[in-house]
Amino acid sequence: MDYDGTRDGEAVSRFVERFAAQLTEAGMQRMAARVFACLLASDGGAMTSAELGAALRISPAAVSGAVAYLAQLDMVSREREPGSRRDRYVLHNELWYETFTRRDQALTRFEQTLREGAAGLGTDTPAGARVAETAAFFEFLQHEMHGLMDRWRTHRATLGLP
Repeated sequence: MDYDGTRDGEAVSRFVERFAAQLTEAGMQRMAARVFACLLASDGGAMTSAELGAALRISPAAVSGAVAYLAQLDMVSREREPGSRRDRYVLHNELWYETFTRRDQALTRFEQTLREGAAGLGTDTPAGARVAETAAFFEFLQHEMHGLMDRWRTHRATLGLP
């Protein structure tokens, strides 16, 4: 890992594996979760394939597959090292904010489809009422998420984070 050597490497490894396990339990692919947690624990938020492979004791193919998955989720991007042929995999800035913003876009699509489904099923039927309630839940969640993200930006500014 790219930290200054003052940290306990075993403690860093335990954190990476523990957080990766939690991400896996939440539905993320196992190897992608390990790569993500490793990047998160690195000081630069960026590592090469070789660095990730060495830190996690995994093959280049495993790194490649994990990075492809994380790139699809827009959680990491690939950047070329200046003057080199090697790529670095980089965490996005404001990662969690961006991730939840993309979830908001999915919620919008879900809500629209659910509203159309409720109308097609008939809101006076048990199925239609259930689908309409689900649409209302997603609408409520989106409204609350916008306020939450605004409050996060305000709170983040008070924390003095880079």
